[in-house]
Amino acid sequence: MRGTLGAVEFDPDDPVFRVHEGGKLALRSTLPLTDRESLSLAYTPGVADVCLAIADDESLARRYTWRSRLVAVVSDGTAVLGLGNIGPAAALPVMEGKAALFSEFAGLNSVPVVLATTDVDEIVETVVRMAPSFGGINLEDISAPRCFEIEQRLRERLDIPVFHDDQHGTAVVTLAALRNAATVTGRTLADLRVVVSGAGAAGVACTKILLAAGIGDIAVADSKGVVHDGRSDLTSVKAELAAITNRSGLRGSLADAMDGADVFLGLSAGHVDEDVVRRMAPDAIIFALANPTPEVDPLLAHKYASVVATGRSDYPNQINNVLAFPGIFAGAFDAGATAITEGMKLAAAQALSDVVADALTAEYIVPTPFDPRVGPAVAAAVAAQARADGVATA
Repeated sequence: MRGTLGAVEFDPDDPVFRVHEGGKLALRSTLPLTDRESLSLAYTPGVADVCLAIADDESLARRYTWRSRLVAVVSDGTAVLGLGNIGPAAALPVMEGKAALFSEFAGLNSVPVVLATTDVDEIVETVVRMAPSFGGINLEDISAPRCFEIEQRLRERLDIPVFHDDQHGTAVVTLAALRNAATVTGRTLADLRVVVSGAGAAGVACTKILLAAGIGDIAVADSKGVVHDGRSDLTSVKAELAAITNRSGLRGSLADAMDGADVFLGLSAGHVDEDVVRRMAPDAIIFALANPTPEVDPLLAHKYASVVATGRSDYPNQINNVLAFPGIFAGAFDAGATAITEGMKLAAAQALSDVVADALTAEYIVPTPFDPRVGPAVAAAVAAQARADGVATA
């Protein structure tokens, strides 16, 4: 049977659909239940002893349940990949995929949870109520600006790691790659003037982590131009950006800001023309991360830039969140962290950049997701920083 789903032709014989049939996840027991004795230990009556012990001391749940290594992947389906607001059911295959990545790249269990609400209060209350089942919360594909408030409120109310990957996973990998790109071109972060296209979740988080890492100067542009404190149309999030960015006092359009810029960081779907790219500084760095169509065509970017990165897997230097979030959660769990701090994100970025530091080239500024060094390096750095930041319990 064939049909159409929006602009996509539905063909159950297509390999893409076949691989998703029945979903991509399964739950299995870690214990063989083969006789009465094993059943009585795993379930009743033996399980009662464990339940009562946890009732007396809830911290024992970390040792005697799967909660300590279990992530909830939570979405309302409002900002899914490049698909936009497609709703919770249509978002579920992506959340299943995220859970599969947690398993493959960090050995962590995770459960996709899609919510039939877009109300901030309802999402927060739902996650708070189900939190006792989980060791960490990964927020995914929730549209801005609601995602900022949801994450902040959950961080305030929960004593487990809460992490919005669209923000912070992108930010960690971008910082790692940009630090190495600067090295390749004989500079440091402090030498660079960056222009960010996009003031959504990823744009805000990338801007903040680059500032924390010591970037020279950074300006953010949205669809109406450079974000600055003279604009009267700024949301509270953009007003905060205006207060901490754009030391040069730039005004005008994205194109105006890119005149002489060292770095273009694309985190929107907006196209950038060649005459704009041409006006960037020598040894420019272009990270055009929109998927599937980068803001600057990679072939064009290479005409004017010394280092180019995209969000695509078919070009070198893919900025892929899977380089960050599995190791970050694994490290947080190893340390029994009650939160993911800014220091832990910076440590993750440094560890990620260090993985390839001895082999840097213009086309190799960040490792591939299949580099076996990535997860352990990020996890170790995050766990150590959690202890240094005073949020570790193990």
